[in-house]
Amino acid sequence: MPADRPDPRKRARAAAKPCPICGKPATPQSHPFCSERCRDIDLNRWLSGTYVVPGRPLDEGDGD
Repeated sequence: MPADRPDPRKRARAAAKPCPICGKPATPQSHPFCSERCRDIDLNRWLSGTYVVPGRPLDEGDGD
């Protein structure tokens, strides 16, 4: 398969899951989102601290 053509199996998987932001069908161009707008909303949530990856609390002496 040529490198410039997307794999049809990936396209089918992208359409099978809904957008995590609005629930509309995902598109191959913005996978796993339905649009660039939803992709930007998700990025903003990560950058603003709305989404947080849990971890252990830092002690004051951990950085030394």
